[in-house]
Amino acid sequence: MSQLTREVVVIDGSGHKLGRLASRVAKMLLEGKYVVIINADKVVITGSKAAILERYLKLVGRTWYSSIRKPQVWFPRRPERILWYTVARMLPRKKPKGRNALERLRVYVGVPEKYADAEAVRVEEALLVSNVNRSGKLVRSLTLEELSALLRGRAAK
Repeated sequence: MSQLTREVVVIDGSGHKLGRLASRVAKMLLEGKYVVIINADKVVITGSKAAILERYLKLVGRTWYSSIRKPQVWFPRRPERILWYTVARMLPRKKPKGRNALERLRVYVGVPEKYADAEAVRVEEALLVSNVNRSGKLVRSLTLEELSALLRGRAAK
């Protein structure tokens, strides 16, 4: 497929739920579309702040050994990388189809100049439309920007 005929979908991540957005983007990538996500720092994770932070600190705390003496932490802390890895883990990345799909994904914090005039779409089924769920309880949430700041603060201490 040439550069001129490819279908590029620009998605504004503001107010989208992380998991729902990632699964829809993974499907688009497997269909052969090029996907650009802007405003990745405004994507939302639902749940209590303590539960979200506990889960991500556990992921950050995992280590792998690149050599016998050098353990490394292998989890992103920047908002765009957290979103990128969430989508990557929903693709069959050990198969060529999944690796090729992942090459068609671009994630940005904010809006780059290249996509300032592009028509950004919203994934309706992934939007967080209300802060109250069907049973009337308050839906707690945290943006990727806030999570990233918390993870960086914990890592520095």
